Amino acid sequence: MSEQTTEITTVENWKPKVLVVGGVLGAAVGVAAAYLLIQRAKDGPPKVTAGEGVKLGVLVFGLLRSIANL
Repeated sequence: MSEQTTEITTVENWKPKVLVVGGVLGAAVGVAAAYLLIQRAKDGPPKVTAGEGVKLGVLVFGLLRSIANL
């Protein structure tokens, strides 16, 4: 019975680890995207049009959907 308790605890401990790793990776990707946006806009603040925003939103949604299907 001791083995079952240990096994259940191990199975439940993976969720917080996945959340932390996902959060760290998401933050790193966000910082990298912001850096690239800054590099692209050499003269003043970056100008992102509504069309680019929609394209980016659709791209991110598709990426999240692909990740969810893994």
